[in-house]
Amino acid sequence: MYRSPAASNERDTTPALDWHDWAGLTPDVSQRSTLLQLAQMAFNTYAPSNTTPTSWYPLLPAWRSSPFGWEPTDDGMRGHVFVASDNKTVVIATKGTSTGWLAGDGGPTVGRDKRNDNLMFSCCCARVGPTWSTVCGCWDGGYRCDTRCVEEALVDEGLFYPIGLNLYNNVSYMYPNANIWLTGHSLGGGLSALMGATFGVPVVAFEAPGEKLASRRLHLPAPPSLDHITHVYHTADPIPMGTCTGVTSLCALGGFALETRCHTGQVVRFDTVSKLGWSVDVRTHGIGFVIEKLLGDEGVWREEDDDDEGEGDGGEGIWGDCYNWEFGEFRNSTRIKG
Repeated sequence: MYRSPAASNERDTTPALDWHDWAGLTPDVSQRSTLLQLAQMAFNTYAPSNTTPTSWYPLLPAWRSSPFGWEPTDDGMRGHVFVASDNKTVVIATKGTSTGWLAGDGGPTVGRDKRNDNLMFSCCCARVGPTWSTVCGCWDGGYRCDTRCVEEALVDEGLFYPIGLNLYNNVSYMYPNANIWLTGHSLGGGLSALMGATFGVPVVAFEAPGEKLASRRLHLPAPPSLDHITHVYHTADPIPMGTCTGVTSLCALGGFALETRCHTGQVVRFDTVSKLGWSVDVRTHGIGFVIEKLLGDEGVWREEDDDDEGEGDGGEGIWGDCYNWEFGEFRNSTRIKG
């Protein structure tokens, strides 16, 4: 893994960083048992505690959990911090979008979940069609989007990414000698990947939309390797595949503009379409479905099918995402073609 010194605060520049190797315990993503336990932690983020057995997977006794964002008046970023009994490993697990047809079961976070989804994973402020209300004022007509405007919108203090940075800083302060890992499902996985890129810590994200475009817009560090970030998803889920798009898609009908497909880091991809004959269906997106059908002992995926792994998909990020959009600082008449 790599860590960098503090990045420059200058805009429009990518500072030259002196990267340093550091040793740490990382999750073995080649082991199904590792993926299963982290996926169960990601599932558990949709519940405030283990008091409802149907909403919580029991974990090994070595783990204890502390919820965050679950106070009755909270309507924002939620999840759990799982701590090993020896305090040597801590997992920050972040909840994904809570909406009944997509994941979770609704609740007070739905509005802010959707706003974060539509800012981070859309081409330009969720401008899908003429009837859509954008979530930021960066659309410049047609397929033009103001780059600086979107970058500034992503770091608004009310959004989950800045909140996640504060959460990580608090956890690392509480457990200064621990190996800290990040995980999450869907929106929670995308946020975990962005936090992992920021701090250089291990991430295992499940069924997350492509976050590479958001990473570039946030000017996150780009070390020699991003293999500490692992995306796990299957090919019948249109959300990480970037195919739940267009005004008639189920995502759009639900008010979500999940248009990106490119991920950072490495990918563990289950080709359920070719090998299991699954149809592409957004109902396969839920983390409970993934656990029961793919990762669990009773799942239909077999070890001999585990051959689809590789580097982050999508190639050159902005060139792989939103190819029909034109991005630039139009107020300064400077344009780049996306």
